[in-house]
Amino acid sequence: MLRTDVAHLLKAKYGKQNPPKLRAGDTVKVHQRITEGEKQRIQIFEGIVTAVKHGQGLDGSFTVRKIAAGQVGVERVFPLHSPNVVKVERTKTAKVRRANLLYLRGRRGKALRFKSEVAAPFTWEEPAKVDLPVEEDVPVVEDEIVEEVVAEAPTAEEAPTEEVAEEKAA
Repeated sequence: MLRTDVAHLLKAKYGKQNPPKLRAGDTVKVHQRITEGEKQRIQIFEGIVTAVKHGQGLDGSFTVRKIAAGQVGVERVFPLHSPNVVKVERTKTAKVRRANLLYLRGRRGKALRFKSEVAAPFTWEEPAKVDLPVEEDVPVVEDEIVEEVVAEAPTAEEAPTEEVAEEKAA
């Protein structure tokens, strides 16, 4: 079994079905579930998306920057497929020419504006998961496949050296 097959299985099991499509330059409100002891609440972090990394993959993330009280810049990196990210609302979008807007770190106030900002409201929300009844007679194949791949993976000691690779090529 290939590594890509395992990645697809992991994404199907742990990933979001329809992750939000964000771009650098979007102004967003990220609703994040915060757990404090036994209590849970939703905290909203509003700012500009400065970077989107690794696309829609399982390791994808996006960075949001806001100016907090006292003119202090705060950046947070949110994993795209995190179960704690409950909702993402896009309020504005701007046409930018760069993938990473790191130059915004040195700007404050009106200098943070873009030339072509357009109101583009969009709300992404994870649909509620429906618990389907699981038949006990059907074996779980995914866990077995992942265990097989991990068991078949060569360790550092078993990995072929350059000499062995040359002998096989000859």
